[in-house]
Amino acid sequence: MKDSPDTQGIRDQSRVDHFMRRDGTTYAGIHLIIEVVNGRGLDDDARIQAAFRDCAESCGATILHLHTHRFSPQGISGVAVLAESHISVHTWPEIGYGAFDVFMCGDAQPWNAVDVLSKAFETADVRVRELRRGEGILPGPKTTT
Repeated sequence: MKDSPDTQGIRDQSRVDHFMRRDGTTYAGIHLIIEVVNGRGLDDDARIQAAFRDCAESCGATILHLHTHRFSPQGISGVAVLAESHISVHTWPEIGYGAFDVFMCGDAQPWNAVDVLSKAFETADVRVRELRRGEGILPGPKTTT
């Protein structure tokens, strides 16, 4: 594949950016869709903020801004803007459900968030789907033959 002018050099392994280069592909980052089922404390603003901080620390990410909003009579929405992307949540505490997104690029390890959320909300029922954001958009690393 010939590089277009705007992707020339993107395959260079020495390039300083936050794209991931694994398994012969280049992509923007890993986006985990995480569903916490039968969770406890999903209506506790402080607990959610602590879980965001613990996720960021465990994943090797840096929080730039953290904001949550508590709804009446229940439920919380929140986002942690990261240098590596974001963590977000919408909760339905009345049914023990939390819908989390963990999207990270660079050297961050988003899969570490799964155990953090399981412990934070006291449930073993945590369901995860992974997306490689931007996969197939950018050329993979160059190989020498």
